[in-house]
Amino acid sequence: MNEFELLARVRAAQWGDRTAFGELMLEFEPEITAVVQRRLRNHADTAEVVQDVFLQAMRKLPQLREVERFAGWLRQIARRMAINRAVRRPPGSRAVSDPLAHLASRPSCPQYGMLRAEATDELRRGLSQLRELDRRTLIRFYLDGRSLKQLSVEFACPIGTIKRRLHTARSRLKECMSGAVAAG
Repeated sequence: MNEFELLARVRAAQWGDRTAFGELMLEFEPEITAVVQRRLRNHADTAEVVQDVFLQAMRKLPQLREVERFAGWLRQIARRMAINRAVRRPPGSRAVSDPLAHLASRPSCPQYGMLRAEATDELRRGLSQLRELDRRTLIRFYLDGRSLKQLSVEFACPIGTIKRRLHTARSRLKECMSGAVAAG
């Protein structure tokens, strides 16, 4: 979409043309998703926030005075809403009794499902062999989508310590899992 078409669609959307707004959504959805994903690192929250961003944009679009600034205005809404979600998300809101349960779900073919289930079981066994702190750090970062800053607050230690813990925990997990493969 060239700049002239973009401006025409933004103006039309400002006057209530839902088709024009739908075309703007299609054009900007990948970019807005990337902006939100960088902040939240959680696909479920990202999808929800992206929907909220476009709802907010649709409501506030008539207030946009300089239509040529639409793209930046939309990114700013996305950043603000992603930050709000990250800050307001209660700790443990994404806690699942088995954080790996989703990995083995929805196989496209029986062999894929079986291989995926075996890999999930192997990862679960490897995690169970780690010390509690290593396991919690890895799960919080990789499965719960916590940022280094959030982990720093949660574990009450500097970000550098969290980075070191993640590195050490990954190394220990690799050792556990390679030992399990050799033994199996």
